Amino acid sequence: MTTLIRPEGQSADDLKLSRRAVGALGGLLFSGYAVAALAKEAKPIITDAQGLVTAEVRYPAPDGFDLPAYVARPAGDGPFPVVIVVSEIFGVHDYIKDVCRRLAKAGYAAVAPAFFVRVEDPAPLSDTGRIMQIVGAAGYEQVMGDIAATLDWTSQQLWAKDGKIGITGFCWGGKVVWQAAARFAVVGAGVAWYGRLAPAPDATPVQIASGQPWPVDLANDLKAPVLGLYGGQDQGIPLASVDRMRQALTRAGQTHSEIVVYPDAPHGFHADYRASYVEADARDGWRRLLAVFDKALKN
Repeated sequence: MTTLIRPEGQSADDLKLSRRAVGALGGLLFSGYAVAALAKEAKPIITDAQGLVTAEVRYPAPDGFDLPAYVARPAGDGPFPVVIVVSEIFGVHDYIKDVCRRLAKAGYAAVAPAFFVRVEDPAPLSDTGRIMQIVGAAGYEQVMGDIAATLDWTSQQLWAKDGKIGITGFCWGGKVVWQAAARFAVVGAGVAWYGRLAPAPDATPVQIASGQPWPVDLANDLKAPVLGLYGGQDQGIPLASVDRMRQALTRAGQTHSEIVVYPDAPHGFHADYRASYVEADARDGWRRLLAVFDKALKN
């Protein structure tokens, strides 16, 4: 079993699995959850598809790549408000698909693009170095292009409610939420789950440059309110960086954006397939997410 304690940029020791640990994961190992983070004792939430339409789709990205995505929406004609779901470093595995179905049960059309598969799907891998190579290849412009393609594709779907777009993301995807809310005027609200906000204190100049633009530098550019959900015991996102983001939001007059810190929560506290899962905080965060999206997207 491995406990992930950081957002994007984990160290090798954070993700390393022994052969014995991999073997102990049993049936869950092959059921579609990320191998490198799946806890032996995990009891992931399984949301059924009753009353939903689910599909694996593809649409063209700006670079010509045929981008895969998972879609879950309520059955019927709609139109439904859309929520883009941005994955962790492990891509669109069963946890992310289940998040999409949870959103669909709440009345949203959820779309989760597979940002990493140009190189390789990271979900089945336990090789830390390879996972980070795959994630590192997904640069800012590629990711923003994939989101633009997702926005374009959903705008052509009759079941999608025009102009009602939200975005949520986890870990690596949490940072993307802040970036997308600063980039795309059509995004009406965002919810970021423990995405890195600023470079790590010991980051090298190369790491700082490769991570740009950082959310702390984007507060003035936010075009929609963002709710940030963070853990007070997150070893990869210091509370000092959370305070910096709060100060940046205040200076920018972003009074509709908010950051909530769960004092005892570690990184990945919503991920119910990991040892880091904290049920009470995950449930409260989900309640807050629905409140944000219902207010911004269902009016």
